[in-house]
Amino acid sequence: MSRTVALTGATGFIGSRLACRLERAGWQLRVLVRSRSPRARLAGIAVQWIEGDLEDIESLRRLVRGAYAVVHCAGAVRGASHADFNRVNVAGVARVVQAAAGNDPLPCFLLISSLAAREPHLSPYAASKRQGEEVLAALAGEISWSALRPAAVYGPGDRELLPLFRWMGRGIAPVLGPESARFSLLYVDDLAEAVLRWLECRNRQPCTFELHDGRTEGYTWDDVVGTVACLRRRPVVRLPLPLLILKLSAVLNLMGARVMGYAPMVTPGKVCELRHFNWVCDNTRFGRETGWTPSVSLEQGLRRTLGWDGR
Repeated sequence: MSRTVALTGATGFIGSRLACRLERAGWQLRVLVRSRSPRARLAGIAVQWIEGDLEDIESLRRLVRGAYAVVHCAGAVRGASHADFNRVNVAGVARVVQAAAGNDPLPCFLLISSLAAREPHLSPYAASKRQGEEVLAALAGEISWSALRPAAVYGPGDRELLPLFRWMGRGIAPVLGPESARFSLLYVDDLAEAVLRWLECRNRQPCTFELHDGRTEGYTWDDVVGTVACLRRRPVVRLPLPLLILKLSAVLNLMGARVMGYAPMVTPGKVCELRHFNWVCDNTRFGRETGWTPSVSLEQGLRRTLGWDGR
């Protein structure tokens, strides 16, 4: 059996931690990378580089040729329009699946999706992640596949949640969602371990799995703020941001992005995601089928994320 894993998105936050974990477990990595993408996160890891992108079918064929598994981690999380997200999260998935389907023997295929796919009506991002899952199911044919929907993933090097946690670490907690909202979280290394367990699993059924850190009831904003306060041993001041302010910021950011040509994170769609009342998910089926159990609590994860391991 081949021990090669074809990996997309390996230079990103999640992909780089996943690459490190797979290499330590003895898997051989073949990685898709743009010619200008920074590779510092993979320094010291033995990988075979395949230069190309998700729009280049020939580079994708080179990436997946002879691989035991394809782990598609690349995705767009910032964008100003449906097209920005669909180009990567839908059409990109389709091309990788098509490339994999041309192999003999067929590789297994794991898509790293998002819990946002559960609520596709909320935003262009969420809709694109659901469509990506649907494209995989439609095109996979005889390929053994699964999709993972992790909860909000955090850890060192994260660009999305880390700034928020750092503000909390300084004593100010911007509260972006409603008081009654509950949500799940997942430390990045637990996600990497989940992927490893999936690769080692022999009985795979086409399925979409949700993943969280083991807290079955999820968290409230007060839970997270309280955990940070305990870690810093000083109070954290809560700063609820009114919905009107969030919406206005999102509209202005979207307008600026369209004028200046950058990919925005805070958009009206993202505000809808932030204000959604229920992002709690369920690990039960994935744990039962793979034996995976998350091991990093919120307190442990925040210590590592904020560099407070010595506290």
